[in-house]
Amino acid sequence: MGMRKTLILSLLLALALPQNSYAASKSITGSVGQTLTASATSVSNNSVITVTGKRFDESVGIYLAICVIPKKGFAPTPCGGGVNKAGVGEGSFWISANPPPYGVGLADPFKPGGRFSYKIRMSKKIGKFNCKKVKCAVTVRADHLRSEDRSYDLYLPITFK
Repeated sequence: MGMRKTLILSLLLALALPQNSYAASKSITGSVGQTLTASATSVSNNSVITVTGKRFDESVGIYLAICVIPKKGFAPTPCGGGVNKAGVGEGSFWISANPPPYGVGLADPFKPGGRFSYKIRMSKKIGKFNCKKVKCAVTVRADHLRSEDRSYDLYLPITFK
C-alpha cells in the first residue's frame, strides 16, 4: 500500500505543478532556418497569443496573419484583418525592412536578426469561415511584392477549444 500511495501522490503533484512554459509553445522552422513560434496553438475565441519569429530573411517582406489553410501550392486565404497598427487584434501584420514608399509607416521593420513579436487576438471567424469547421493557422507568407512566391509560406495550425 505504501508504494501505491507514493505513486498516487507523485501523479497528483505532477498534475498540480505548473507545466514548463515551453511545453505549450508550438514552433515551425522554414526552409532557410527561419522559425515561427506561437505561445499557444489550442486557443479560445478572443484569447490573445504571442507570435514570434526569428532568422527571417530581412530582404523579403512578409505578412503575418491568421488564415484558412489553402490547398497545397496556393496562397493562404482568406486571412483575418488588414494592417494592424494597434499592436493587438485579429488583424494581420506587414513586416518589411525595405517597404516601397507607400508602405513606409504601414509596414513594421524587422528587429535585428530577422526577428518580430506580436500579440494577436484569436477570432474563430475569418469572414464567413469558422475555424472550428475549417483548418486555420498562424501564417507567414511573402508580401504582395512576391505574392506568387510560396517558398516563404509557413503554417502553424491552430485549434479552437
